[in-house]
Amino acid sequence: MRSKKLVYLIIALAIVIFAVIKGTTTYNTLTTSQQQVNLALSQIETQYQRRYDLVPNLVNTIKAQANFEQKTLTDVINARAQATSVKLNAEDLTEEKLQQLQQSQNGLTQALSRLLMVTENYPTLRTNESFINFQAQLEGIENRIAYARDDFNQKVLAYNTLLKTFPNSIYAKILGFKTIPYFQAVSGAQTAPVVDFGN
Repeated sequence: MRSKKLVYLIIALAIVIFAVIKGTTTYNTLTTSQQQVNLALSQIETQYQRRYDLVPNLVNTIKAQANFEQKTLTDVINARAQATSVKLNAEDLTEEKLQQLQQSQNGLTQALSRLLMVTENYPTLRTNESFINFQAQLEGIENRIAYARDDFNQKVLAYNTLLKTFPNSIYAKILGFKTIPYFQAVSGAQTAPVVDFGN
């Protein structure tokens, strides 16, 4: 009788020890994955900051050209101000906050696109070395932003997969880990633009 109780006690103790060890390793794994997501998010913010820093130089280059549409420049400046006002906290990243960031960034992207379209009416500006350099830098930054968003989504996929698999899902719920939203495609990005060369 005594040996049976001892066996049950040993089994119960082994289960508790296993649960604690598994909980600890799950916590460490999820924390590591969460930190990778945080790093990927900071890379996106770094690329956004590069773009923010580029805008004042662009505006100054364009202002040097006579008779440039002031409204277009003002739209870019306002879009930049709106985009820089949205801050994310990697520890409290919700879908709503991520959408707010994306909307502000899309506003800046659209304002810059309109600005570049308007500059086509200014041949002297299009041959300006500073402006040409700006365009090349902007293109590089946009590519880095796209890459950083993709990297972020890959890290989020790995984290969310860890979070949802058994038995990690049990420990994640107990330990307070939550899913992280993905960056979504820009509205309308699924439709290819229509190009008309006047033929």
